[in-house]
Amino acid sequence: MNKKKRIPLNPFVLTGYVSPDYFCDRQKETDKIISALLNGRNITLASPRRMGKTGLIHHVFHNMQENNDVKCFYVDLYQTDSLELLVKKLADTILGTLDTTEDKIVKNVVSFFKMLRPVVTIDPMTGEPGFKVDVEPGQGEYSLSEIFAYMEQSDYRCFVAFDEFQTIAGYADKNVEALLRSYIQRLTNVNFIFSGSQRHVLENMFVSASRPFYQSTQMMPLGTINENAYYMFSSEKMRKIGQSIDWETFDYLYTKLSSHTWYVHTLLNRLYETGLETINKSVVDEILSDILLENEGTFQTFLRLVTPIQTRVLYAIASEGSIKEIQGKAFLTKYQLGAASTVKTAVKSLVAKELLLDNNGEYQLYDRFFGLWLVENGH
Repeated sequence: MNKKKRIPLNPFVLTGYVSPDYFCDRQKETDKIISALLNGRNITLASPRRMGKTGLIHHVFHNMQENNDVKCFYVDLYQTDSLELLVKKLADTILGTLDTTEDKIVKNVVSFFKMLRPVVTIDPMTGEPGFKVDVEPGQGEYSLSEIFAYMEQSDYRCFVAFDEFQTIAGYADKNVEALLRSYIQRLTNVNFIFSGSQRHVLENMFVSASRPFYQSTQMMPLGTINENAYYMFSSEKMRKIGQSIDWETFDYLYTKLSSHTWYVHTLLNRLYETGLETINKSVVDEILSDILLENEGTFQTFLRLVTPIQTRVLYAIASEGSIKEIQGKAFLTKYQLGAASTVKTAVKSLVAKELLLDNNGEYQLYDRFFGLWLVENGH
């Protein structure tokens, strides 16, 4: 059954992936990932939250699956806490997708998987078969080997994206990294994207010589979307409904939000919604004020979770936009932050709480709207 193509009311889509028409740029990153995967190299994709890595993965997979010999699978590990849950998510995503006919799907899956014992279900609307699986405690390792073997023997080239992969570092079973690595290094028909938003945790898994995945992938940090490309994309979408936004105005909002993809896109979504013919700086400021007011309760909650010195540090960094010399005398004096050691301790705690982003020694507030609210309210 062919699904009707969904056309979003607002082209600045904030959740999910629709199609290349609603995806902004990332052409170099897309080409780089596809080339690596097709040439047998696994990728580690690291970025802060809301920079667009999940959308990029779906865009890559959309382009790759234009080739009929390829199957791509996206598995979000964010809410998993054990190998068994990882295996269940992987099985739910993959089972039944590597065979061409309904009879073959049921026969192959039921006969292939002994440990998973999949139960066949039939979609009442489409009549298509599906599978329900339960992974028994202690059986994750054997079930995982069955899934990888199932993909390895497939006639399709298989590609799997494990999103929020750093989550496995927190599993109670500390052997999961070594187990996954031992299976993955033997696969020739399956390649992987390992992505995550806790950059330091994720990168440590792949660059530390003491970890199983050491130097096993091509590292790829994900930065911001090129401003020129972003402007061309945005102005073209707005032009279709008779809106206009000039370069100076776009640069103003892009810079104000530190070019962080989700925050820029959220503001563009709201600007598009106004239907105004001309988007200028005053309109941008008005919509931004609305967004900050709507989120004021959340921002006040953030402040209740931190100490007075941490609040002052947040305000200081928000006022600067970003800062490298976090313990520099000029910065400490300008905002009357006291001893460098005290600030260092505060910063470490704020990074752990994901209120501050440590981008290779340059600090910014994680939530761009929160930063603007802090400065606007003089905290």
